Amino acid sequence: MKKRRRKIGNKRLFIILGCVLVFFVTLLCINIYIYKNYTIKNTYVDGNTHYTDQEIMDMVMTDSFSKNSIYLSLRYRDKAITGIPFIEKMDVEVLSPDTVRINVYEKAVAGYVKYLDRYIYFDRDGIVVEASNEVTEGVPLVLGLNFDYVILHEKLPVENEEIFAQILDITQLLTKYNLDANRIFFDSDYNIYLYFDDVEVALGTDENIDEKIIRLQYILPELQGKSGILKLSEYNSNSQNITFEEKN
Repeated sequence: MKKRRRKIGNKRLFIILGCVLVFFVTLLCINIYIYKNYTIKNTYVDGNTHYTDQEIMDMVMTDSFSKNSIYLSLRYRDKAITGIPFIEKMDVEVLSPDTVRINVYEKAVAGYVKYLDRYIYFDRDGIVVEASNEVTEGVPLVLGLNFDYVILHEKLPVENEEIFAQILDITQLLTKYNLDANRIFFDSDYNIYLYFDDVEVALGTDENIDEKIIRLQYILPELQGKSGILKLSEYNSNSQNITFEEKN
């Protein structure tokens, strides 16, 4: 009787061990299949302006497992990014087993100001999104804003908070028409001045700002190499009054 029970026990043990072995062999085969067929060979990057494609790939693919498209997509699913300036989050989209696309979602930077030898970047609401020692290409320096302190992730304490949406509107229009202003200046009456190397552009108020910047895109190429003040403050669809005072 004992021998029979022992045989039954051994049979069950062999069955369990066999099932475990089959499980691990199957798991090994799946891993080999995934490793062989889901190794990333092609990577596309979309949405990045502050960093190059290679810099983004270096940020995302940080270990040997990152060469696997499934692993990478799961790792960056709904994940906020911390510690990388100007980036809100990134996700990885599997286009095919060996091809992925890294989607970059950047913080909406409107401009930057200088404060205590740092460059303070803010969004359309005036919230400070980054403090850096480096100037980021394509983001204009904003002058004429008065504030006494800066706190990261809080609003710049200026008198007229509507100025931030206005700044973003200007920078978006400049980007739309491929105009690269070095600086944006607001005087005490909130008149707008743009600077393109040696050319100062007086836009006046933000009234008809779209029409002024559309017109500006055709005028600036004619002023290349010149120095002076371009006055568009009185320009509108009815009165197209434009003057340029060249400096010697």
